[in-house]
Amino acid sequence: MISKFNEPIMVTRPLLPSLQNINNQLQEIWESKWITNNGPKNKELREALKEYLAVNHLSLFSNGTLGLLLGIKSLELTGEVITTPFTFPATVGALEWNGLTPVFCDIDNVTLTIDANKIEALITERTSAILAVHVLGIPCEVDKIQQVADKYHLKVIYDGAHVFGAKLNCKPIGEFGDMTMFSFHATKLFNTIEGGAVTFKDKTLDRKLQLFKNFGISGPDTVELSGINAKLNEIQAAVGLEVLKLVPEQRKKRHYIKQLYETNLKTISGIRIVTKHEEQESSYQFFIIEINEKEFGINRNQLHEKLKDYNVFTRKYFYPLCSDFTWYHDLPSAQQKYLPTAYEKIETVLALPFYGELTTEEVIQICEIIKFIQKKASTDVLANWE
Repeated sequence: MISKFNEPIMVTRPLLPSLQNINNQLQEIWESKWITNNGPKNKELREALKEYLAVNHLSLFSNGTLGLLLGIKSLELTGEVITTPFTFPATVGALEWNGLTPVFCDIDNVTLTIDANKIEALITERTSAILAVHVLGIPCEVDKIQQVADKYHLKVIYDGAHVFGAKLNCKPIGEFGDMTMFSFHATKLFNTIEGGAVTFKDKTLDRKLQLFKNFGISGPDTVELSGINAKLNEIQAAVGLEVLKLVPEQRKKRHYIKQLYETNLKTISGIRIVTKHEEQESSYQFFIIEINEKEFGINRNQLHEKLKDYNVFTRKYFYPLCSDFTWYHDLPSAQQKYLPTAYEKIETVLALPFYGELTTEEVIQICEIIKFIQKKASTDVLANWE
């Protein structure tokens, strides 16, 4: 008999440094009396991240959403931006808040990233950029996207919320496109509790972003432009400095857990492992599977709900699609007939629990529970289960 977990197994847990190390950082901040406004911890973290991500230009923000929003603003885009519906709401919302019209492009059947082969057909005289997402840690087809962008003189922005530290073809993921946003939310591999960063190639954007995130203030008596408050404070930066020290070991642990999942799931029919990148090519942000209802026996939603009975909590990414939000219904590109793959995948993709603290026994038990649920489904016990 398969037993349930005594305590909930969540889809993720934050990577937390020791309280002693955080207290040491806080002691320095308290002694400096400098708790925000581009203090020494902020500067230290900025340099550490530039080195870790292997980028030349990086600006820190209080969260990734504001980083993306202000990053897009700094590029002075107009009109329409081609993007994916299969993403977190903040991606498309950053366009809307900049007065830009999102044009939804369908996704690739295998990678779930924006289908680079379908972008060109959506370009009009109003198109100014492509906003692509390295979905669930899976890199986009960057070369194809750049070819299209170069042909039509478009900017390329990447939402890299899920690809911290990843590489593609031995190149740091932040090298691609004109700009990449990284999220440092508590659920991410690297976190500052809340936070984010934008990396970019045009060094002139550095000063502009600094003004945007600090009310447009450039001096004691000078306000150059209309800005907002999007600064990463010293306490967030201090947490980030300590978390960054833990990332290499966390990656090793997640690599092991990923392989353990793959070994124990490979005999289960109807499951496709979506996140296949490994080593430096992977961010190890998620472990994602796709459920084929005909082969598995029940659909993704049923498995998601049934796992809760065993205290295993998964997540349906990205549900619902951004294009399905009521405020985008009038957009021609949001119609389901133009996004068949996205509407299919939104019903099949599932994130399993994935974090370094998971034990070997817990991962194996999760897989055994999935096997048991499938076995029960094959006997028609769950055939009509809602």
